[in-house]
Amino acid sequence: MRLFTIAAAIALLAAPTLLLAGPVDVNTADAETISTALKGIGLSKAKAIVEYREKHGPFRSADDLSLVKGIGERTVELNRADIKVSTSKK
Repeated sequence: MRLFTIAAAIALLAAPTLLLAGPVDVNTADAETISTALKGIGLSKAKAIVEYREKHGPFRSADDLSLVKGIGERTVELNRADIKVSTSKK
């Protein structure tokens, strides 16, 4: 019974993280959302992503993230499945 209680507590603690992690549109998300959703991207790097997007326009592909200082190709590869890139129709 105690094992079940510990497992349930761990599941409840992990639930918010699991719910927020996952696909994120790097062209529309704020820095907090990006940092929560992508592995290896803290708030500082997420802010750099948002600043780059505001200065240079929307990302065209996940690979464009490697143009942001501090974001390498390895980080992009680790997160490729969770990086979404919306395209705006003008």
